[in-house]
Amino acid sequence: MNASCTDRRRLLIATSGAGALAAAATAVPFLSSFAPSERARAAGAPVEADVSKLAPGSMMTVEWRGKPVWILHRTPDMLGALARHEARLADAGSAVPQQPGYATRRSRAARDPFLVVIGICTHLGCSPTEKLASGADSGLGEDWPGGFLCPCHGSRFDLAGRVFRNQPAPTNLEVPPYQWLSETRVLIGDDGRGEV
Repeated sequence: MNASCTDRRRLLIATSGAGALAAAATAVPFLSSFAPSERARAAGAPVEADVSKLAPGSMMTVEWRGKPVWILHRTPDMLGALARHEARLADAGSAVPQQPGYATRRSRAARDPFLVVIGICTHLGCSPTEKLASGADSGLGEDWPGGFLCPCHGSRFDLAGRVFRNQPAPTNLEVPPYQWLSETRVLIGDDGRGEV
């Protein structure tokens, strides 16, 4: 083999390698443009919340999938009150299949004393307000056990997010899928059971 054939072969190999690298460098950004953006991934991604500083009787709000998720740290009195007004509720046992199966307990919680619900009224999508105090201090009458009031059409929910009878809201507040990662950290949007 003469020197010119060897030089041509080397040149062909070098230019082929350079062309392959250029094609790969062009293809990577093009193909990655088909992947969902960080914002799109975050919109449906599970959200972690730290409840270590959430005092009993107080509530915090986190956002998941563009919805407000309420985390209420209920006191023993709040939990005890849940049994006293069940006859006044539309779906006291959470029989309507709108939430994960573990939310059918009286407290509607995977772990007491914390309530985790989506803060959107099931009537027309308004956001209820906190009326956590019971009795006359709430402004809702002596027999008010504490809970939430939707100011748009008057739907009332108790401290487990269960709707009272004869209200515009047809069902209880929705419980999202969630799981406890530790004593103080909750992951909203994934319950570890495939329910998302």
